[in-house]
Amino acid sequence: MRKSTAPIKVGVLFSQSGATSTIETSQLQATLLAFQEINEAGGIHGREVIAVHYDPASSPGTYKILAEKLIVEDGVRTILGCYMSSTRKAVLPVVQRWNAMLMYPTLYEGFEFSDNVIYTGAAPNQNSVQLAQYMMSNFGARAYLVGSDYIYPYESNRIMGDMLLEHHGKRVAERYVKLDADALDFREVVADIKRQQPDFIFSTVVGRATGHFYRAYAEAGLDPRKMPIASLTTSEAEVAEMGAEVACGHITAATYFQSIATEANQQAVAKYRRRFGADAVTNMCWEAAYFQAHMLAEALRSVGTDSIQQLLPAILGMEFHAPQGLVKIDGANHHTYLTPRIGRVDASGQFEILQAAARPVKPDPYLVDHSIKDWSSQVTVASVG
Repeated sequence: MRKSTAPIKVGVLFSQSGATSTIETSQLQATLLAFQEINEAGGIHGREVIAVHYDPASSPGTYKILAEKLIVEDGVRTILGCYMSSTRKAVLPVVQRWNAMLMYPTLYEGFEFSDNVIYTGAAPNQNSVQLAQYMMSNFGARAYLVGSDYIYPYESNRIMGDMLLEHHGKRVAERYVKLDADALDFREVVADIKRQQPDFIFSTVVGRATGHFYRAYAEAGLDPRKMPIASLTTSEAEVAEMGAEVACGHITAATYFQSIATEANQQAVAKYRRRFGADAVTNMCWEAAYFQAHMLAEALRSVGTDSIQQLLPAILGMEFHAPQGLVKIDGANHHTYLTPRIGRVDASGQFEILQAAARPVKPDPYLVDHSIKDWSSQVTVASVG
């Protein structure tokens, strides 16, 4: 039987317009870079991998429509995509109905499992637990929670609130802003923060609104050395958009920072900049999008088909040397072993890494154990203040 030489089509759903287009554009570029590298290395047994990409415009409803179009009309079996949890939730029933696969490269709130999804972003025990511990140990346990108005911030704030209570802390306030919030929407929030003087602010604001929030904080004369914004969602992409002078001193928990000083990461960053410009910055969601595309290619090479019945078993348990270090797909819960880190924005707009785990942490999407022992016992880098 003659082997097929036809290209292998992979669906790609990342937004180039709308509220979260900055971070999603970086995820799209990471995917395209990985596909370029895969094809330059010979593709999948000589077959080119091509991206069938649509712009869902940061809209959950559009994500759902386009996911069905990719599967039914374009004939793809795997979709790489989604940033917001609301968009993942919209795509989930589509891939389940058609028995396709979604690879999701974004940190999220956990408490989900699907046979049709591979989760390559951080679960709560790989960022929320570490951030709570660091902030309470170094600043105090009175937190002011601010988020965008959709599922991920609500669930992340619930988790943070639980951890504050477990450590005898306090949720000073919990506020939400619309997804496309502008500077005016944050004026009263920041005024209330200034009145209440929490030990730190926990931000799950996403998209362009992030810059408005940090700028309002700076204009109010608040000091990140005393009362920083701590975030799971503020990455190098948002910092570049708002400006380093606004973001400097604030803290993020992530499994990847561009500043990781390994040869593998530096090579990946250099390749990215050669293709997309010298000012391009990587981030945690960029990195997950990049390595998941390479893991998909490895699975395709091993089974020779994009049928999910054969592809999924090849991905489960797979290891890959990503820019952050070794990653592995957990065969039981479809999430990924990742290496937690804490970083603080410096004057150049990059993250100074304050703490890092010595080895990848097993994903626990249901937070069966809120304990921080698997983090604190493995810290290899630490500084205070």
